[in-house]
Amino acid sequence: IKNSQMKINNNQTITSAKILLVNAVFYDDISAMLLDGAITELKKLNIEFDIINLSGALEIPIAMAITIKQNKKYDGYVALGCVIRGETSHYEIVCNESARSLNHLILNYNLSIVNGIITVENEKQAIVRADPKQKNKGGYCAEAIDQLIKIKQTNGLSPQGKQAQDWCL
Repeated sequence: IKNSQMKINNNQTITSAKILLVNAVFYDDISAMLLDGAITELKKLNIEFDIINLSGALEIPIAMAITIKQNKKYDGYVALGCVIRGETSHYEIVCNESARSLNHLILNYNLSIVNGIITVENEKQAIVRADPKQKNKGGYCAEAIDQLIKIKQTNGLSPQGKQAQDWCL
């Protein structure tokens, strides 16, 4: 059996890509850091982007679905937000359901979506992950969406996935 491995050419430039950043601002200082990291990296990569700010992480997949249903043409989507564990089971619900809904969009509609919703135990962990001078998860997500779009373009796939005219909402 012969194994093959596809390599991503990180020097390859994306042809006219446009990304939608969907940013949950429940923890506004943390979401601002995530957004700053993503924007800085997208500008370095010369990738166009739009931003939607909304209240919480559970609304991110809904906002993406509405945008897709309106036939907005984005080559990729980045979900940004933060969920910090509290005293109730709400943390698990938000973490699991936001991830499940994003994966549903990815797998069923062949969309390029990067999940940048950080899930942490406390604010200190969130700051370390969100801060562009530390772990810079927003910048990491911008790099990841760039790589996903390159994979699709290299393989002749539509970056925008399946037609979304008649599904959901």
